[in-house]
Amino acid sequence: MLALSAAGCATMPPVSQTPPAPPAPTFPAHALMMYRAMPEEEFPVPAVDLSELDPRYYREVVDYQTDEKPGTVIVDTPNRYLYHVEEGGTATRYGVGIGRAGFDWSGRAHIAYKREWPKWTPPAAMIERQPELEKWRHGQPPGIENPLGARALYIHQGNRDTLYRIHGTGEAWSIGSAVSSGCVRLVHQDVIDLHARVRPGSTIVVIG
Repeated sequence: MLALSAAGCATMPPVSQTPPAPPAPTFPAHALMMYRAMPEEEFPVPAVDLSELDPRYYREVVDYQTDEKPGTVIVDTPNRYLYHVEEGGTATRYGVGIGRAGFDWSGRAHIAYKREWPKWTPPAAMIERQPELEKWRHGQPPGIENPLGARALYIHQGNRDTLYRIHGTGEAWSIGSAVSSGCVRLVHQDVIDLHARVRPGSTIVVIG
């Protein structure tokens, strides 16, 4: 009886249970389509990892009142948005990453030209700061790992190249942040869309 009583009072070890996996995040169907993989590109573009992209930065047509004419590109630096002004008081709005402190800029300029899958040539000052970029002094070939990504729009003031670009990136987490060396970055799918809309010579207004 004593043995049985002692056994009945013993604390049994808990049964090991694997906690249930958290439910997979769900994303709107339109976002999955908008940010799909693009195997048809010269260098195939992977789908955006939407878990890294804040929904507020999804591409969207919005009401937008401005005195700037349709075709103008407006970069709202504080709010991390780029607007392509359309007819009828609307604009296509994109989320962007912008220049980190010390490399930010503002003013009026124009899109001198644009390129698909551009070569990237780091400025001499950047090579001085980052000597590992010396190997690209004469240009890094285009491709998915190229810092300019799938498309680039080149910003000039008058006849002078500002050395600033609007370009693509595969780093969705950087959209909404201040991380670049003064350039304006969009995910590849968005910069491809923007590139198709913008005409060389279009005005760009950067609001600081």
